[in-house]
Amino acid sequence: MKKLAIFLIVAFLLSGCNSNSKEDRYNNLSANEIYNQGVKHARKKHFDKAIEDFEALESRYPFGEYADKAQLGAIYSYYANDDYPSALPAIERFLRMYPRHPAVDYAYYMKGLTHYSETQGFVTNYLPIERADRDITSLKKSLQAFQILTTRYPQSIYVMDAEQRMIYLRNVLAENELFAARFYLNKGAYLAAANRASIVITQFDRTPSMAQALFIMIQAYRKLELYDLANDTYRVLAFNYPDSIYLNELG
Repeated sequence: MKKLAIFLIVAFLLSGCNSNSKEDRYNNLSANEIYNQGVKHARKKHFDKAIEDFEALESRYPFGEYADKAQLGAIYSYYANDDYPSALPAIERFLRMYPRHPAVDYAYYMKGLTHYSETQGFVTNYLPIERADRDITSLKKSLQAFQILTTRYPQSIYVMDAEQRMIYLRNVLAENELFAARFYLNKGAYLAAANRASIVITQFDRTPSMAQALFIMIQAYRKLELYDLANDTYRVLAFNYPDSIYLNELG
């Protein structure tokens, strides 16, 4: 027991020394030097070290001229290090603290990109499987952030990439609504099927899912004996997609 107690005391003291030395290495560095060190580490893809640098910079100079740069550097390093749970609150904090900062467009871009990156596992693992109960929160948040960027800051250098990602996100979200619509149609929940298909029409127009959404709505309206709605929807399908395979299936 005595040896164990001594070991624990020594381990505790050593950990304290390590923690102090880790922080002490910034003692003789100016804000500019810490910042440049963080940038250097980030460029070399040593993101763990870059994060330490930027966090130390902000904690030591929270109101200095490098405070905003520290936050932006940390945001990028969190994202590049695949640490999305840390990146997102850092982005939100930056937007709260600097709502008129010249880099706000970058912050919204990184917000969209971070949520977008969160969705990649979702798309890879679940998109081929038809499920109506999937969590699409990250998909929607990514699209929303990119929409804010492209609407408020149309001259931003990040708009072109954001727009391309928005096309992809809208297609995925529209397909998810179709999954749900088909699910309800097969279950005989025709009103729910029509409602989910109509979301594609109203929110995700010009996506490849449009024709099938109209097709599902026509089927659902016919089952519900809402023939006027079914006929109107059929005319929309025939006018916009005259060569659609769904016209033959409907007869």
